[in-house]
Amino acid sequence: MKNIRFMPSSLKAMCATALLAVACGFSVQAQQAQYNTAEDEKVIRKVADFILSEASFQFVGEKDNKVYATTAAIPKDVEVKFSSKYGEWHYTNGVINMAMMNMTDFTGDKKYADFAAKHVAFGFDNYKFFQKRFKNDRRHHTYPFGQLWTMEELDDCGAMGASIIEVYGNVKRKEYKEYIDNTARHITERQERLADKTLVRKFPQQMTLWADDLYMSVPFLARMGHMTGDRKYFDDAVNQILNFDKYLWLEDKGLYYHCYYSDSKKNGVAHWGRSNGWLVLAQVHLLEYLPKDHPKRQDIINNLEKQLIGLSRYQDQNGLWHQLLDKHDSYAETSASAMFVQGVAAAINNGWLDKRYATIALTGWEGLKKEMIGEDGQVKDICVGTGIRNDLVFYYTRPARPNEKHGTGSVIDAGIEVIKLKKSLALVN
Repeated sequence: MKNIRFMPSSLKAMCATALLAVACGFSVQAQQAQYNTAEDEKVIRKVADFILSEASFQFVGEKDNKVYATTAAIPKDVEVKFSSKYGEWHYTNGVINMAMMNMTDFTGDKKYADFAAKHVAFGFDNYKFFQKRFKNDRRHHTYPFGQLWTMEELDDCGAMGASIIEVYGNVKRKEYKEYIDNTARHITERQERLADKTLVRKFPQQMTLWADDLYMSVPFLARMGHMTGDRKYFDDAVNQILNFDKYLWLEDKGLYYHCYYSDSKKNGVAHWGRSNGWLVLAQVHLLEYLPKDHPKRQDIINNLEKQLIGLSRYQDQNGLWHQLLDKHDSYAETSASAMFVQGVAAAINNGWLDKRYATIALTGWEGLKKEMIGEDGQVKDICVGTGIRNDLVFYYTRPARPNEKHGTGSVIDAGIEVIKLKKSLALVN
């Protein structure tokens, strides 16, 4: 190989490909198949386009399924629901909105960002109709857009708030800024916290820390810090990550627990896949915005590296991760797998993780394409929404469904980061 510079260009390319494949631990044949970024882009477009094809921003009667295009058309005695889950106001919609914004940034195709803008406008154009109908004997999240105006927990506003900051960058609507400011007040002033300022939930048990809530807070705080220039938001986000690590990390396994009970000072029983994924993504979102001179920036990088390397020990033979990370008799689960792929690829792309770990993301993405993403862009085996419980059977038996909003946005983001990774490694055909 030392005389490669004197070879014909075609042979040089073959040798370079072979060297890169060996360096990444792949055969040349496997590498040829895996570094086709044009095919990868087709895959993420199919996933995103399937969402667009299924989305509608209307209402249907709960009893007769009659369609109402506007709230003005809904009779006083008729209860309605969303005509499509993609019109709902839920943290998962915020995740999808941000993925769609990323798609426009990556592909240049405006239709994806337009979807996010339309979804946000749908909420603000219609929520007051349901707010006037609201009765205290019915839980807020059972009303269309109930979470928009109540903000009882981080689930209600964190991820949606982060996505509205993204949309507000393009659409300067006064109500959006008011919502952003209200979300900031809720997270920083009203949400329950422990004595050390760690964010916790009021239910189902008082003052319980959920791993999920790092994502329900930090991505918003990071964007708020960037938008306002106020470092208090960055400081709070950093402290949340380091405190969550203190309460949830299990050194022996290199994994995080799903929850921590502050009253008993005990962890839950499960190393649940998606909760570990939310922790990864929260750190990635923060590092994308955290000032380079922040005194604890390297601490966050070190923490993310620790987690990603720990997770690599639980990747299965197909490149995927499981519902219970340390229990391979639990099912392979798509949302967690996508989050870990995204996290590893993004970390390498940004220089937070050594490129020697690229194969974790690359084999994970191949596993997702082969096992979980259909030819039509539908995505299977995404765990439904999951609370906390103190028995593993609860986690083992949570249903996994196709096109669950808890995972489709992360599949898109994972594909985008993998394409960037392949290009950064010059492993493309």
